Amino acid sequence: MTGFLARRLANYVLLCLAATFLAFALGSLTFSPLGQLQGRNPAPPASVIAAKRAELHLDEPIPARFVAWMGGVVHGDFGSTITGQPITDELGARAGVSLRLFALGTVLGIAVGVLVGVASAIRQYKASDYAATLFSFLVLSTPVFLIGTLLKFGGLRLNEAAGSTVLYYTGEFSPGFQGGWWAALADRLSHLVLPTLAIALSQIALYSRYQRSAMLDVLGSDFLRTAQAKGLTRRRALFKHGLRTALIPMATLFAFGFGLLITGGVFTERIFGWYGMGDWFIYGVQQNDTNIVATVTLFVAVLVLFSGWLSDVLYAALDPRIRL
Repeated sequence: MTGFLARRLANYVLLCLAATFLAFALGSLTFSPLGQLQGRNPAPPASVIAAKRAELHLDEPIPARFVAWMGGVVHGDFGSTITGQPITDELGARAGVSLRLFALGTVLGIAVGVLVGVASAIRQYKASDYAATLFSFLVLSTPVFLIGTLLKFGGLRLNEAAGSTVLYYTGEFSPGFQGGWWAALADRLSHLVLPTLAIALSQIALYSRYQRSAMLDVLGSDFLRTAQAKGLTRRRALFKHGLRTALIPMATLFAFGFGLLITGGVFTERIFGWYGMGDWFIYGVQQNDTNIVATVTLFVAVLVLFSGWLSDVLYAALDPRIRL
């Protein structure tokens, strides 16, 4: 098992480098980092433009620029933005925002989605199954920005009914907040509820559909009937053998879904005022900043590929044949 996981990790490292290089090369070919400088009125002197071009190493070949940039990344230096701000200083804050926002929503969405999917499969064609199906299709067909807006409206109504601010719908914390540790934690949690719900609802709807289908494939299998024939109750056979088998194809979906959610959740970040990696990626594209785009791509690639490696660990834990 150790050799299997080591080989998979080595493959993921190569894929991570390839994805980052492609993003770096695409940004270098399509972006015009000197466009804003050249478009000023009055136009800056040619010497200023030449100095900026030399500062950004635009005359060097793209592979050489990428190797130089990766050399700095290895030592913890992700370069600078077009305006000269160190990217490393911004990276930690942005990554922390995204991880705090999406980790809780994803875990909650996966846990509830699996439970809803299993319950729907066991109670197929019952009222609860139809209700879960209706909820899933309704949420999946609703755009994320609309779900976020409706949740903000609901939070506003709740605050009006309570006569005080129970839930915040903008920002990660209250600016200028003063109080103890518990008060600060409560303030952050009140800011976290609505964006977490916006993420979790879509995850619940998605994973419940997949889990229901996977569980239905298992319910009629021979090994479940054999387990019951050997004396296990239906409930114990379902959860000890059936659910474990049904979770195997879901492991990859769980792992890669979280990594891709970081940049895919840019709408959630912007609606609720959480400025994480997705928002930073959009900003980098708007500013024609190759270093920002490459940094976000590297972060997401590492996260996705690490998630993929964790899915291999889950495969090995759920399926003994993988360990052999």
